[in-house]
Amino acid sequence: QVQLVESGGGLVQAGASLRLSCAASGRTISSYVVGWFRQAPGKERECVGSLSRSGASTYFPDSVKGRFSISRDNAKNTLYLQLNNIERADMAVYYCAVARVGFGSASCDSDRYADWGQGTQVTVSS
Repeated sequence: QVQLVESGGGLVQAGASLRLSCAASGRTISSYVVGWFRQAPGKERECVGSLSRSGASTYFPDSVKGRFSISRDNAKNTLYLQLNNIERADMAVYYCAVARVGFGSASCDSDRYADWGQGTQVTVSS
């Protein structure tokens, strides 16, 4: 099992940028599909992006495509989510996740993910 700790959340103005980090321990995440999800109050958890096992491809839903990006620093065993041009609708708790063994493609299917962080809050002011 891998332990995931998110950081970098906070209060930002609409239109600003923010980078979230997800530090992993217990297992290297360089060989796994990884993803970021978020959940706003009263709403279901939704995927905001995924990175393939190789790191060569990503997937983003339309709601964040062109504004969010994912990267992974294998030397630091850390995953990042870059949020640009933040909108009020982006306000939520953000979670990083690591997929189960055997998957290779980037995916927003939450059932594929076995390990989850505790989340970091992103609050957006207008």
